[in-house]
Amino acid sequence: MTAPPDLDHETYLRRAFATAKRARAGGDHPFGAILVGPDGTILKEQGNGFSAEGGDMTAHAERLLASWASKVRGARFLAGCTLYSSAEPCAMCAGAIYWSGIGRLVYGQSEKSLKAATGAHEENPTLDLPCRIVFAAGQRSVEVIGPLLEDESAALQSDFWASAKK
Repeated sequence: MTAPPDLDHETYLRRAFATAKRARAGGDHPFGAILVGPDGTILKEQGNGFSAEGGDMTAHAERLLASWASKVRGARFLAGCTLYSSAEPCAMCAGAIYWSGIGRLVYGQSEKSLKAATGAHEENPTLDLPCRIVFAAGQRSVEVIGPLLEDESAALQSDFWASAKK
């Protein structure tokens, strides 16, 4: 099963942006992801969980969402799903997406752009490793679309890291 080609990527991506805004409003890092099923149904939304998970540096929105999906859905079903992320998943999150079996990723801000925005912030020591490289090392394909709406996505980060506690 492959992910359907006719999804409105910009609409779903903006929903991931809204999830990132809610995460920030709730005291967390401004990242969000949503999982969309083969029929276009939003299966779950997930914000970053750094603060909500007690300072867990691995509680990225994409990793939490991929872990949830892997527990409740099989890889065969997930191959037809699309994960929308406000920013390009880091190497850890790309690995989680790959291992869960999710078939497509659409992201906003690139990892390179995110690294420029966060600098050397201790809460986000960004890995500048494109997710495409992580996926290319695997034995099955994950379709990647992005960066998409990058300026809009980058705006989610624009003033956060300078004001976040170091």
